[in-house]
Amino acid sequence: MTPICPKCGTNLVPKATYCSACGINVATFKGAIYARQFSVSSDDLSKKVRELLHDATVTRIIVKDDKGTTLLEMPATVGIAGVLLAPWLAALGVIAALSTHCTLIVMKNVAAVVPA
Repeated sequence: MTPICPKCGTNLVPKATYCSACGINVATFKGAIYARQFSVSSDDLSKKVRELLHDATVTRIIVKDDKGTTLLEMPATVGIAGVLLAPWLAALGVIAALSTHCTLIVMKNVAAVVPA
């Protein structure tokens, strides 16, 4: 799997110290946060995001279109009430209507998974 910047979701060169897009020091995130990409159709976008929101280790979800343009970045911290998620999910509905295929980049806090 290609390493991905935990801040902006840009693909990184293997063993990179800094992100070429946003300039963040990715070496400070090693072992703490990682990103994973999912390719989803617009029909499954809302369903997949709702599924990911139930995972306590997910910290951020980024939605990109086919060209790699970021359409939506949403925090996915534990304890966000449904009322606070409503605008984000409404925006997902609009994105799903306008786009046929999306890429989800999911940031996870690995430290929350690894036993101490």
